[in-house]
Amino acid sequence: MKGYGKVVLFVLIFIGMALPLRNAHASYGIPAPSFTVMVDTTSESGRGVIRGTIRDAEDGSPLEFANVLVEGTNFGTSADENGFYELRNVPPGRYNLRFSFVGYFTRTVYEVQLSRNRDLRINIALEPESTQLGEIIVRPSPFNRTPESPVSKRTISSSEIERAPGGNRDISRVIQSLPGVSTGVGGFRNDILVRGGSPAENTFYLDDIEVPTINHFTTQGASGGPVGLINVDFIREVDFYSSAFPASRGNTLSSVMELQQINGSERFGFTATVGASDLGLTAQGPIGDKADFIVSFRRSYLQYLFELLELPFLPIYNDLQFRIRYRPSARHDFTLIGLGAIDDFTLNTSANKTEQQQYILGFLPVNEQWNYTQGLRYRNIGNGRTTTVVLSRNMLSNRAFKYRNNDDSSPDNLILDYTSTETENKARLENRFDAGSYRLNIGASYEYAIYTSDSFNLTSLPGTDEIRVVDFESELRLHQWGVFAQASSSYFGRRLSLSAGFRMDAANFSAATNNLLDQFSPRFALAWYLTSNLSFNANTGIYYQLPPYTLLGYRNNDGVLVNRDNNVSYIRANHYVAGFEYLARESRIYSVEGFVKQYRDYPFLTEKGISLANLGSDFGVIGNEPATSTSQGRTYGIEFLAQQKLYRNFYGILAYTLFWSEFHDITGTYVPSAWDNRHLISATAGRQFSGGWDIGFRWQLLGRTPFTPYDIERSSRQEVWDVESQGLFDFSRLGEDRLGTFHQLDVRVDKRFFFDRFNITAYLDVQNVYAFEAELQPFLNVRRDDQGRPITAGPDYNPAFRPDRQYYQTYLLDNFSGEVLPTIGIIFEW
Repeated sequence: MKGYGKVVLFVLIFIGMALPLRNAHASYGIPAPSFTVMVDTTSESGRGVIRGTIRDAEDGSPLEFANVLVEGTNFGTSADENGFYELRNVPPGRYNLRFSFVGYFTRTVYEVQLSRNRDLRINIALEPESTQLGEIIVRPSPFNRTPESPVSKRTISSSEIERAPGGNRDISRVIQSLPGVSTGVGGFRNDILVRGGSPAENTFYLDDIEVPTINHFTTQGASGGPVGLINVDFIREVDFYSSAFPASRGNTLSSVMELQQINGSERFGFTATVGASDLGLTAQGPIGDKADFIVSFRRSYLQYLFELLELPFLPIYNDLQFRIRYRPSARHDFTLIGLGAIDDFTLNTSANKTEQQQYILGFLPVNEQWNYTQGLRYRNIGNGRTTTVVLSRNMLSNRAFKYRNNDDSSPDNLILDYTSTETENKARLENRFDAGSYRLNIGASYEYAIYTSDSFNLTSLPGTDEIRVVDFESELRLHQWGVFAQASSSYFGRRLSLSAGFRMDAANFSAATNNLLDQFSPRFALAWYLTSNLSFNANTGIYYQLPPYTLLGYRNNDGVLVNRDNNVSYIRANHYVAGFEYLARESRIYSVEGFVKQYRDYPFLTEKGISLANLGSDFGVIGNEPATSTSQGRTYGIEFLAQQKLYRNFYGILAYTLFWSEFHDITGTYVPSAWDNRHLISATAGRQFSGGWDIGFRWQLLGRTPFTPYDIERSSRQEVWDVESQGLFDFSRLGEDRLGTFHQLDVRVDKRFFFDRFNITAYLDVQNVYAFEAELQPFLNVRRDDQGRPITAGPDYNPAFRPDRQYYQTYLLDNFSGEVLPTIGIIFEW
């Protein structure tokens, strides 16, 4: 870490003030209790305040005398001439808020969590009642549909994130309850797999600012990792798109996740968190009359527990998140955010007694990472117009090294020494115009990226007897630019809504990427209400994504940018989505959607003989090798969703997805991809009981995951094993075998105790309640003698072994995951 990145990281870390427990132990299979203390500097009555404004959704005018009601209580009030309302002395709890006004559609905000001595600000816009067409009156969807995205969009509230059984307060895990979303078998990583796409096909935005890294120990070239980086206490709402992406959001193929953060409290408050895996502090409050802040910092000490349990690896992570908002007037709004992490992954070489320990120590490198994102969003709000300017910078530094037998006493033992950085500087301008039911959004974006790599690696070259030395330095400076526009409107009393838009992107990487017209990305959406409650919805679009920097910046030992010469281009995906949605009541919805994704120009890794689309769900780096933009793929399927928001103290969501995911193999034949599970089922339900009790569960099923068998003959060669120390895949048999079906039950119980000046919340979250033992791909290991040295194989050990080669004795080591993972937590607030 050096230069600007080091300065930024240390500034972020030392100004940090906290982060509640994120239960990182669950990512490594360690059950642990947690203890949280929340302190508020105020000395008020102990009840909360809910306030905000109620405005017209079309022209933004205040709605005087509009009503707000706290459902299930006697609390209610009306807005004043400025549209302002305030509810004081509301007991702490979780409520639905109902907003209504004559001539406007009623709107309910679900599951508002009010804490003691804390204020909530909820601003609402009500839509005028629609024109009646025959007997059909179309009401705005309480599930946050928009004309631009009438399909494939789901919204998750902060309460849904916090109470999610097995979610560990990690948004990447919580969204697995949605249709079409899955992760790997065993649940120890946060890879987001959407409708059969790879974990490298997703983008993330925090308050409209793109955040490339949302996990600790992230996989470079993809997006997954074992522990979430974002503090969900900051999150107000999450919009998750699995298609129908807004034109303002580019460089994605499978999903867009929009995370909106809360404002800092109007009173100063502090939180101290101590858990079995980390400790942290949080602070929030006002800065004068026109600004507020919230900031948190977390430091893990999981390495001490892992060392005590004799695990062969010791993870250490730190993270910081902050948000400052300044609003000098109703027309001007500034938001400054920061997110950063420092992650170290060391080896516990003394834990080498079992076969599993020896195997992991044999191939796992030491890893050091740090990353940050900082950004500023400015909004200027006028009559029927909103201008948004976003400036941001993010950086990732990744280093990994490995010595043969973990002996660093001699440089001759060095097998891997990899150092890389990715730096992006981004700017985006958006102008949104609203006139009645008509909306137009136009804008442009620019990005300047710098990628560096210093790579040394001994590796075996597939299909040859060669042990190759990869040794190169690379620097790639890349300019990217884009323009976009999208128009939407509704007709016939909102019965029909239409949206059409486009974006175009280009980069100066090569002649294959520098023409905007080559990446012309049109999109079209419609929603047609057949009845007041039943609608037909559809979307189609073409989306583009630039391959990862690791692939663009790869050089051979002569310093040539190999993939520039190979004319690597943008990856393209055509989306087709259509379905029906039935609103059974304001709080309950049923939907069914069919989808098709057609991929082309995906990087095909010429040395491995597979599409890059099959990689990304493991630790390390992907994409740093020769490729051509020749791979094709397709995913298609159908999704069903039934969702009940909190109503009469009950909530639930049932999602089922049947799908196929296929990509070309080396012969150009479609074969199942690494993500072709076929069946995804998630059932989540819960109930609030009197006396402050909440009980919820989530059951998940993941169909049989494909895996590629090992090339046992090649892996067992002595010269190969001495370098790789693990089984190498036979990619000519891509996805030939499958694991067993995976399923798991998670249960969570919360109990809240309310006192005059404080309240206590205790919870128990148990993952894998019935201790299902998940089958994972076996390890290919070597047999060792009493001194831990690999044993040479005789001529008759394996019929596939050739007499002119030297081999080690290898065997398959079973690999299962089936621990019950309980988490106990206690929260004090006063």
